[in-house]
Amino acid sequence: MSPIEDDRIIEKAAVMRQTLIREIKQRIVGQHDVVEHLLVALLAGGHVLLVGVPGLAKTLLVKTLSDSLSLSFGRIQFTPDLMPSDITGTDILEQSDGRGRQFRFLKGPIFCNLLLADEINRTPPKTQAALLQAMQEKAVTAGGQTYDMDPPFMVFATQNPIEQAGTYALPEAQLDRFMMQVDVGYPGGDDEVEIVKMTTSRVSVEASPSIDKSQILELQDLVPRVPIADHVVEYAVKLVRRSRPQEVGAPDEIKRYVSWGAGPRAGQMLVLAAKARTLLRGRFTVDVGDIAALAPAVLRHRLVMSFEAEAEGVRSDDLIAGIIESISQ
Repeated sequence: MSPIEDDRIIEKAAVMRQTLIREIKQRIVGQHDVVEHLLVALLAGGHVLLVGVPGLAKTLLVKTLSDSLSLSFGRIQFTPDLMPSDITGTDILEQSDGRGRQFRFLKGPIFCNLLLADEINRTPPKTQAALLQAMQEKAVTAGGQTYDMDPPFMVFATQNPIEQAGTYALPEAQLDRFMMQVDVGYPGGDDEVEIVKMTTSRVSVEASPSIDKSQILELQDLVPRVPIADHVVEYAVKLVRRSRPQEVGAPDEIKRYVSWGAGPRAGQMLVLAAKARTLLRGRFTVDVGDIAALAPAVLRHRLVMSFEAEAEGVRSDDLIAGIIESISQ
């Protein structure tokens, strides 16, 4: 692709960002950083785990983003009795004229472009694992047959961090499939007033599809081609490596409070997310600031905290900030 065409696509990315933010603002008040991270993941084709207490509009945010895109949308409400086939689909036996009885695969709700996995930690690990192949390989295997997902395919999952009854912790292998864990916090005072006013009136605002699938695929195709200097890649890898307690140069806090650090996939996700962030901001060169800005979201769910950290209430974000500071010194 020529530089002129690349410039045109970069401009499209900036326009898409403005358009989607405008649509989302009609239904979501505040949460600017959360929205920014979702758009980065959308452009990079990554999966997102949204973590926050009930009532912070996590589900509404994902639904609003879906409504703003011309993509097929699927939603699964995860419950303790959910079965893997309820997600991926199942073989059904049907009568066919002239051919007798045959099995036909009936696709489940996972076959969509944007999947909302609501309260993903409320279902047992066996059912959670039904997402693993689709999240990594963009395909589902059932009955000995492999069915490819229609691109783009992204999983946006929600999770309540405080309620433990009836929940099942996500295995590390599944957590690592998520490009980011985005923590959704309480709104500010003014934003909360606006939220109450908006949700207690009779006025209902609907987001309208403004970005089609071909535009998203075009931008996602450009992301890997965004140039990045060697020293920026080295910075990203150094951030990831210093999250491991056994690594030479890791901060003392990491060695004390982390049992296992982030794996190589974290570096891949960090660089891809930084490239997407660069495009969304109308640039075509990744800098160290893009890496540092995205590091907490990419790394926080990949750190396995020690019992000492849990006992002392040490947060992964504080440790990541310490890693960034140790490299900048």
